[in-house]
Amino acid sequence: MNTARIDERDAHSLAGPEGDPRRWLALPVLLTGAFLPILDFNVVNLALPAIRHNLAATSSEVQFIISAYAATYAVFLITGGRLGDLLGRKRMFTLGVAGFTLASILCGFAWSAPVLIAGRILQGLTATVMAPQVLASIRVLFPPAEQGRALAFYGATFGLANICGQILGGVLVSFHPFGFTWQAIFLINVPIGLVAFIGGLLYLSDSRAQQAQKLDIGGVILLSLTLGLLIYPLVQGRETGWPLWIVTMLVASPFALLAFIKYEKRLTGSGGSPLVEFSLFRVKGFAVGLVMALVFYMLSSFYLTFSVYLQGGLQLTPLDAGLKTLPFATGFFVASLASGHVMRRLGTLALTLGFALQVCGFGAVMLAVNKGFPNVQIGLAVGGLGFGIVMPSVIKAVIGGIDQRHAGLASGIVISTFQIGSALGVAIIGGIFYSKLGHGQNLGTYTSAFTSALACNVALLALGGVLSLWLPGTRAATATDKAATRSS
Repeated sequence: MNTARIDERDAHSLAGPEGDPRRWLALPVLLTGAFLPILDFNVVNLALPAIRHNLAATSSEVQFIISAYAATYAVFLITGGRLGDLLGRKRMFTLGVAGFTLASILCGFAWSAPVLIAGRILQGLTATVMAPQVLASIRVLFPPAEQGRALAFYGATFGLANICGQILGGVLVSFHPFGFTWQAIFLINVPIGLVAFIGGLLYLSDSRAQQAQKLDIGGVILLSLTLGLLIYPLVQGRETGWPLWIVTMLVASPFALLAFIKYEKRLTGSGGSPLVEFSLFRVKGFAVGLVMALVFYMLSSFYLTFSVYLQGGLQLTPLDAGLKTLPFATGFFVASLASGHVMRRLGTLALTLGFALQVCGFGAVMLAVNKGFPNVQIGLAVGGLGFGIVMPSVIKAVIGGIDQRHAGLASGIVISTFQIGSALGVAIIGGIFYSKLGHGQNLGTYTSAFTSALACNVALLALGGVLSLWLPGTRAATATDKAATRSS
């Protein structure tokens, strides 16, 4: 079972009452693949000053070290998910882990900024092959009664990766293990990647679409163009001052999207195999869930604005600033572990609860920062609890009703939506923050800018809570989960 390919008929049996017999051994391996891209994204931020000094990098090169990875990751996630559906999820996961590990070695021994940027692009590409297979495999290997618990561990992995990213980056750069400085943040991926690669070979069961299909190359090109025209300006626009060519890319993205949709519909009408099955958007909850995922992950701007407030306004060191976010990350981690139970008890109302906790928590942070109240850490912890409940719940809302043969595609779409939401949040809310900040160098200006940006996040989270009430079948889903839990 551990090496055999499972076609879609077998995969349906795997997600039945029993599930795959190796599923709980496979889960830690899969979660390692989810852990690496998030860790790598967070840990690099704290090492940028050392990278710039050691490699004599320009400001634009330093910015591109971050944006090259983020943009590549966001653009090719849907294609990576589709490759898993067509060629086998185990194969794509292990190839992605191997590639990510090799790319990390290249980054760790990079002798110039352009080489490091090339390594980061390669990391982003291999991560897009690896990451969608995690959610897709959970969808296929686990029976419905256990998917909520497995997704809870998936959400907890994000929380753990954020905690490790904030702390580990500061520790590795500060203490120079084995004589390395910034290089250690990339080389730490090597032992983790080796464990995931060996574990994938041993414990993952493969699955793919039943009928052999060809990858829609035209769809890949058009979708990549569409997302590239959207993501790159969002990632780089503020840093470059929104020149005309960046704005032109952004304006062109809807037209590229229309061309992609027309091409995919024409391919479907001629009996071909499109990259994106638009029938997914007719599945109850899928489209609403994606909008919720988008507004929810715009909260990523909070990491940027809070970090600048702490380091620029309160004059904290990068390590101290990272430690200040621990209540949020800890609440996120703890709530993620409990979210499976919450989802079984409340169904889709778990999303409403999670959004409400975030509104209350971040509202309290706004008051604490603006009025000087001493309960910032409490507000962060409450916001983290809400984040930890919403993260797996919104994923389940999006992919839970999707046919297993499209599990990789749906997983790629939801993770790509997260990345687009993150880029939108940083571009729009980060833009509001810096516009409000202006050239002010006093604590009052930083405070005003931060609370204004956070107010935008709170409004978006409230919108997410309202959208969660539109999800279909709340009572039915809850009853089904409870019945499945009793039968198991």
